[in-house]
Amino acid sequence: MPDSHPLATLPPEQTGPAAWYGPDMARRTDWIVSLTPADIAEIEAACRPLVAREADIAGVTRAGFPLPGLGPRVLALLDEQLNGRGFVLLRGLPVERYDMRMAATAFFGIGAWLGSARSQNARGHVLGHVRDMGLSSRDPAVRIYQTNERQTYHTDSCDVVGLLCLKTAKRGGLSTLVSSTTIFNEMRRCRPDLLALLFQPIATDRRGEVPDGMKPWFEIPVFNWYQGHLTALYQRQYIDSAQRLPGAPRLSADQIAALDLFDALANDPALHLHMEFRPGDMQFVHNHTLLHDRTAFEDWDEPARRRHLLRLWLACPGARPLPPVFAQRYGKVDIGDRGGIIVPGTVALNAPLDAV
Repeated sequence: MPDSHPLATLPPEQTGPAAWYGPDMARRTDWIVSLTPADIAEIEAACRPLVAREADIAGVTRAGFPLPGLGPRVLALLDEQLNGRGFVLLRGLPVERYDMRMAATAFFGIGAWLGSARSQNARGHVLGHVRDMGLSSRDPAVRIYQTNERQTYHTDSCDVVGLLCLKTAKRGGLSTLVSSTTIFNEMRRCRPDLLALLFQPIATDRRGEVPDGMKPWFEIPVFNWYQGHLTALYQRQYIDSAQRLPGAPRLSADQIAALDLFDALANDPALHLHMEFRPGDMQFVHNHTLLHDRTAFEDWDEPARRRHLLRLWLACPGARPLPPVFAQRYGKVDIGDRGGIIVPGTVALNAPLDAV
């Protein structure tokens, strides 16, 4: 029996809607919200003047994207993300009849109701394109979303991450979610000694996107207990790749065992939830209580058919307080104005319409 002594130093077991199990969630449909014809008409009416004048998508705001009927419901969904189960799937945006500008404007406008868009890379992109660029994660300058590889469970550097599915892969590419709150509870029950190690700082590789004055890695614990909130930050591949960096703290055998247990729980079908995207699906996920993953995929030969998602990183009003250590990754921890990647040479925030 492992020594239960660490329980005395750990936060209490977490209860509430964020502590869910995948098979239970798979039997429910309340996390799927289908857009009505009236909703779609509102979205398209908000888009038309912006598309007609080729407005800067990165500058679209809630006020500039009126959704008189849908907007209040979107705000209620934000509360469900921040304080409830942590995710929602909006279904039915008719992207098959939109060009890229229309689809991007619609998605960005809906996102503007949830929060302010943050830069997702060193080039200041607030609209990301998730496609296989023919790259490999073995290159330390490549981020995994640019490949067709499995991503593994991770969080992004924002309060809420949004994805809009434009095209699906030939095979694979399923979206998967798991509750970091549930992982915490399970580790607390079976190995509190290993769980305690995940409250200590661990080096995570920045993959070459290094803010001014920072190291090539950041050191933030996997689990953080702050002002009554349990928050997770995790990307195992980048924890492992940080070990190549001179000066990065080395992982101990016990830390590796703790990370391996975390991964084993995340990969347990008793915990996670798979979902298959359809074109027009918009998924929004709370990074602080959930981890997301994507299975590996085989794409179509024809470029026009290949898997393509748009992505938003959002800083949300009403989000939880984050501990000061998150400033290493988020730049600052001000609610509603935090997260993203800003490095020397980053140009003005922009929303590219091509995957570049």
